[in-house]
Amino acid sequence: MNAHSTDLPDFAAIKQRQQAAWGSGDYAVVGTTLQIVGEQLCEAVDLRSTERVLDVAAGNGNATLAAARRFADVTSTAYVTSLLDNARQRAAAEHLNVTFQQADAEALPFADSSFDVVLSTFGVMFAPNQQQAANEMLRVCRPGGRIGLANWSPQSFIGLLFKTIGQYVPPAQGLRSPSLWGDVAHLEAMFGSGASVAGQHRNFVFRYRSPAHWVEVFRTYYGPVLKAFAALDAEGRQGLEADILALLAKFNVATDGTLVAPSDYLEAVITKKA
Repeated sequence: MNAHSTDLPDFAAIKQRQQAAWGSGDYAVVGTTLQIVGEQLCEAVDLRSTERVLDVAAGNGNATLAAARRFADVTSTAYVTSLLDNARQRAAAEHLNVTFQQADAEALPFADSSFDVVLSTFGVMFAPNQQQAANEMLRVCRPGGRIGLANWSPQSFIGLLFKTIGQYVPPAQGLRSPSLWGDVAHLEAMFGSGASVAGQHRNFVFRYRSPAHWVEVFRTYYGPVLKAFAALDAEGRQGLEADILALLAKFNVATDGTLVAPSDYLEAVITKKA
């Protein structure tokens, strides 16, 4: 065997496990609290009402709704149908006209240059084959169009949360950390010379009744955390909970018993060169 060769991860198997994770619990309970990120991202890309917008790995539709509220022509995609159903219900409640379609971020079913703006908030960063997902977003974006991304950064609270979980439930060998998407240099390497990347760091602040309340909500409703706890025995669950509470204590700026925990994320606008 060539000393420089490496075994690629089984992306198909990983994707199946991810679909099961994101389909478990009820992501909307957590996802709706992140709505402000989608609103800010639409402002960052200077979204116009005449533009065709694609939301990739849309989750429960935060960026989708934000773009539709600005009267854009929005197509919302995810590979978990239950998430799309939640987003569809939210759009209907606001009488927003959105096209929903099940789609894999690594194989988008759209022609080249179909969209003026491509968005993703804390979604595409979890695609197993990162380079393929970046290639697909760039492909469906028109020359001169923008790709707007919100991605947790490596040293953020959520970035370190996934690192903590990985100490108990190791990720597949060879799989790159999703939080790499929160680094400008990584985005520049993936999107290449055909695009320019501009980014700024923002904080999303988790506000919960207490650190214990945050753990309760996430282990009940947030698929990756739910699945991590389910994979462990009693001792492992106790250890993971203790480590998450310690991480929360590190980031919590509240002194009244509640949780106010800022988590850094990269807001990136990638412009496809004409």
